[in-house]
Amino acid sequence: MANYLVIVESPAKVKTIKKFLGANYEVDASGGHVRDLPKSQLGFDAEHDYEPKYITIRGKGDVLAKLRKEVKKADKIYLATDPDREGEAISWHLMKALKLDELKSKDVYRISFNEITKNAVKASFKTPRELDMNLVNAQQTRRMLDRMVGYRISPLLWAKVKRGLSAGRVQSVALRMICDREDEINAFIPEEYWNLEADLLLKGNKKPLAAKYYGTRDSKGGKTVIRNKEELDQILSQLEGCRYEVEEVKRGERVKKAPIPFTTSTLQQEASKALNFSTQKTMRLAQQLYEGVEVKGKGTLGLITYLRTDSTRIADEADTAARAFVKEHYGEKYVAQGSQAKKEGAKIQDAHEAIRPTDITLTPTIVKESLQRDLFRLYQLIWKRFTASRMAPAVYETTSVKIGAGSHLFTTSASKLDFEGFMSVYVEADDEEEKNQVLGNLEKGAILKLEQLDPSQHFTQPPAHYTEAALVKTLEELGIGRPSTYAPTITTIIARRYVSRENRNLYLTELGEVVNHMMKAAFPSIVESDFTANMEGLLDCVEEGTVNWKTVVENFYPDLEAAVQAAEKELEEVKIEDEVTDVVCDLCGRNMVIKYGPHGRFLACPGFPDCRNTKPYLEKIGVLCPKCGAEVVLRKTKKGRKYYGCENHPECDFMSWQKPSGKKCPRCQSFMVEKGNNLVCAGEGCGYREAREKEEHD
Repeated sequence: MANYLVIVESPAKVKTIKKFLGANYEVDASGGHVRDLPKSQLGFDAEHDYEPKYITIRGKGDVLAKLRKEVKKADKIYLATDPDREGEAISWHLMKALKLDELKSKDVYRISFNEITKNAVKASFKTPRELDMNLVNAQQTRRMLDRMVGYRISPLLWAKVKRGLSAGRVQSVALRMICDREDEINAFIPEEYWNLEADLLLKGNKKPLAAKYYGTRDSKGGKTVIRNKEELDQILSQLEGCRYEVEEVKRGERVKKAPIPFTTSTLQQEASKALNFSTQKTMRLAQQLYEGVEVKGKGTLGLITYLRTDSTRIADEADTAARAFVKEHYGEKYVAQGSQAKKEGAKIQDAHEAIRPTDITLTPTIVKESLQRDLFRLYQLIWKRFTASRMAPAVYETTSVKIGAGSHLFTTSASKLDFEGFMSVYVEADDEEEKNQVLGNLEKGAILKLEQLDPSQHFTQPPAHYTEAALVKTLEELGIGRPSTYAPTITTIIARRYVSRENRNLYLTELGEVVNHMMKAAFPSIVESDFTANMEGLLDCVEEGTVNWKTVVENFYPDLEAAVQAAEKELEEVKIEDEVTDVVCDLCGRNMVIKYGPHGRFLACPGFPDCRNTKPYLEKIGVLCPKCGAEVVLRKTKKGRKYYGCENHPECDFMSWQKPSGKKCPRCQSFMVEKGNNLVCAGEGCGYREAREKEEHD
């Protein structure tokens, strides 16, 4: 009979941990949280010191009953949930639900480990501790703040747009960021510029080298920008008959540092770029690798350390083992000298390490047969990144050349990998390949023969749409959310159809636009990134024990409540009535009305429930299709992204992401689109633009 009971969160951990412990240990799982705030109400009393009211989560009664039986049998109970705020709170809820704090005859301990390995698990039993109430209170504060925002604002959104919307402390800020980026893109006016390349041949060489135009000798402030065709033609005329001579050759060395190990954020970013994984998928797979997988010949092993971290710290033993592995398999000169620089900047929770393999000798090759494809790809990424972080930098030989032609200068450069260092193991997904030219025999004074001048027209590009990776990076930089919140935040705004994910990019939907507009109008502070980041800072202070958790709650709630009450009055004044259209119902002959659903607007018969006829709502914009002359209407993709198309679709395939105007481009006769206060030609390579007439946009 077991004398000791170990309670973990996940059933998947039970098997992994059980084999590390003797027959005297019983290992059981809570299946995550066992208590939470009730779904039917706010869950705390603002009149009585904001004390939260917790109830047993539906379906967890049987789990608790089983655990109570195990508690009776045990002499010592170890709460071994995850090593973070959420894990600490789960242990506290277990303590309360099982009444462990009332047991006089049994010892109850809290243990935690950063990796599920034999050594780490056994070591945790040697250093048991009491519950860290600062960590618990930080989680309680976060949960209550999220509940306040969700439960007080969501009903207002529901009332305004009529169905199924929600707001969240972090999710609403993330949506605001995507909306702001969309506004930047829509208002962006492309600027014309030209590049000029010279193909030059050195005597004795068969392959010409490409040199880029830099500017005139007397130009100050770096490289000259050629803004239009007129400026280009002037430069070309000045270059006619010029001799091209090498005026300067600089040779040097460039060192590329090894990457630092993964944090939650950087793992999500790199897995998105390199493997095309969503943040949600990355976390799900990482969870499996952490909790334990069956490895052929070795049993169930936890392959990586804890996956929710913003620290880049590495345990001394792991660092020593990694350096020894690199020395053995790659050689002494590949081992990093000195220690890795730590990540700095925003507040870092340094309680546990960066994400790394638990055993560096378990190479991707060894575990490949035991892991399904995506698990293997993620493990390989983590293994390679960590191994590379303990390796020497890569070294490039560089050559930069300045070429004179009359009063003008051209430049070219090349780099050659001299020592690959860490790059023998790992190359980041967005690292550009080095374009190498052979410049080794170029010397000062060498005369080059001009083969041709190659001008090319370009236009500046708008800011890129957010990808999941880019959004996570920005959230982290602004201090919004924590490692555990990035994936659920993005998952929520996609699930609510506020944004759609297409080819990695996140696009704003009509529904997202409506919700964001309302949040900015009624709750401006909630959607401010600074406000949310400051709130995260306060949560950190609670965790450190420097701020009382109820102080944070009681300072936040009255302001929120006042904003909600003000918004309720305004909502009554601007209550949306069903707009009657001139579209006649095919079934009963009534004029159909515009309704709002979770996916935006649609046409419905006002005779509901007697008549249940519905149609897509196509909003005319008062512009004729440039292809067929029918009306241009506002449409949406399957995922909810707005675009402009012809009402005769699919017979007519006209479409535009930007709103078309009724005006044709005077230069190329293509249609023009609205961009802020300007009209811009949609024709490729034209670049014509003009100011919109005042009455058009007033």
